[in-house]
Amino acid sequence: MKIAIISDIHDNLVNLKKCLRWCGKEKIENIICCGDVTNGETVKFLSDNFNGNVYLVRGNMEIYDEDEIGRYDNVKYLGRVGKIKLGGKIIGVCHEPYLIGKAMETKSCFGHEGNASAAEERCDVIFYGHTHKPWEEKRGGVRIINPGTLGGVFAKATFAVYNVDTKNIDLKILELL
Repeated sequence: MKIAIISDIHDNLVNLKKCLRWCGKEKIENIICCGDVTNGETVKFLSDNFNGNVYLVRGNMEIYDEDEIGRYDNVKYLGRVGKIKLGGKIIGVCHEPYLIGKAMETKSCFGHEGNASAAEERCDVIFYGHTHKPWEEKRGGVRIINPGTLGGVFAKATFAVYNVDTKNIDLKILELL
């Protein structure tokens, strides 16, 4: 299973459309969005143009109404920090780097696939955004990954693809697709 990881769209619908087109061709079924979608129209565009699930955390630049997120069946809103289980992997998600520790510690787990103890499990990987710089490091044996900025703000537009089976992460530079 491959998951697209996006962050910091900042309402750049041209780049989002190109990314979603690529995801469709590659049969990506899940997207994790590490925040800074920005407005409600962009959330709607993401929901309307992607057939799979979108796991979304709130960034620091959001101006959408959180209550409106519930109208999109395929957008799973995680608040500021979330933990999900996909393909047997426990994945932490946040926007700002200072929330990484909270993502490691959070006890709630969205989509734990019938495993009540999933919320207590340690994260295999944590994805975050905010810095607009692709980055990977390890903390306490946990991979911490930033996919960069899909919006192309202050840096080239990038996103990442995580293969849960092989544990590989590939950085995609949008202009090269």
